[in-house]
Amino acid sequence: MAQRIKENEVRATAKYVRVAPRKARLVVDQIRNKSVEKARELLQFNNRAAAEPVAKVLNSAVANAENNRGMRGSDLVVAAAYVDEGPTIKRFRPRAKGSASRINKRTSHITVVVAPRKEA
Repeated sequence: MAQRIKENEVRATAKYVRVAPRKARLVVDQIRNKSVEKARELLQFNNRAAAEPVAKVLNSAVANAENNRGMRGSDLVVAAAYVDEGPTIKRFRPRAKGSASRINKRTSHITVVVAPRKEA
């Protein structure tokens, strides 16, 4: 889902994260359209395992904005955040009567886009 970003937006992506996309989307949905401080607070106290990689991507996006574009981190807002599906690692588990069942270990590509807060 390659989305186009605007000129004043900054993006960070973590690829091949070993978290199922469905579970990561639950975390990402909570921080979308929130300020960076509020998003960090939500992620810090979230009990889900996907909160840690999402927080790392958010911090990376803020660092990209500060170092590459000269923006102030406290004025940023999470403009977009989405999780795409990565490749699935397939494993097999032995089952009854000599059969086997497949276990899918799913991966995610987590993307966070930050932009300056609109003063209206």
